[in-house]
Amino acid sequence: MKYFVAAGEDRRLTASQRHALRGSFVELSDGVTHYELTGPEEGEVVVMAGGLTVPLFYWDRLVSELHTHGLKTLTCSAYGRGYSDRVRARYDEELFTRQLAELMDQLGLTARPLHLVGTSMGALVAMTYAARYRPSVATLTLVGPAGLAKPQLTSPHRLLRNDLLAGVIARRRGHRILRSHLGHNVRDPALGAQLTEMVLDAFRFEGSLYAVFDTLQHLPVAGRDALFRQTGMLGIPTLLLWGDEDEVTPLADIDTARTLLKPRHHHVIPACGHMAPFERPLDVAEEIVRFVHARSERLDS
Repeated sequence: MKYFVAAGEDRRLTASQRHALRGSFVELSDGVTHYELTGPEEGEVVVMAGGLTVPLFYWDRLVSELHTHGLKTLTCSAYGRGYSDRVRARYDEELFTRQLAELMDQLGLTARPLHLVGTSMGALVAMTYAARYRPSVATLTLVGPAGLAKPQLTSPHRLLRNDLLAGVIARRRGHRILRSHLGHNVRDPALGAQLTEMVLDAFRFEGSLYAVFDTLQHLPVAGRDALFRQTGMLGIPTLLLWGDEDEVTPLADIDTARTLLKPRHHHVIPACGHMAPFERPLDVAEEIVRFVHARSERLDS
């Protein structure tokens, strides 16, 4: 799809603008990445891979909880999201996996295995990373993973595979589709409003809507059973978490996920929508901490 600047994208990401923003920035092979590496210096590292639209701020409350339990965290905004570069490249899982790998290498986090967390589309990126860099992953946590829906004619990667049609849909209906998507992610209207404000603020930067629609065009979020099956064969201790009222990746898919992934543990979070790390950070943190510490205790015994 040809790069475009949508109506309302009235800002450009520059070095001077970034200087005033929280977090850190690093130049990687595809562009500048916005990240935060925080928490106890000697803590085991938990790395987050976010979903289709979210910036690194999405993880804030979960990160705070993990820090109180002695874990160090790395969060970043994927290219095209938050304050990372809007790159003129194909937005697929290869791009996002490369971004994670280069970021961890730049920060010197490859010396010991880390704990990888992926939510929604980020779960597909996390699984791709785990397959590519198996020795570096100590545990894998997937939260409401995308990918298990059956491909339809209206699946985004099929509907948008024609570049001309994809561009027309993105320009004319992109903001409406984006707002509709955000409105289905959390149950609590107040949290939903916070989420929408957080995401749309970053969507004032040029190339943001292009990045989302190019991702939908080139990163299939349906029919990914083979990736789940491959992940289940890696032997990585896996935790599967799901909100019981998830309207984006329905709970009905959890049995398929369990069959393919063979997770060591799974848990359904009650009264929770699609974005469990944002909506129910205490519950998600409790499950991750228990899982990570159990693995550490097994290694120490």
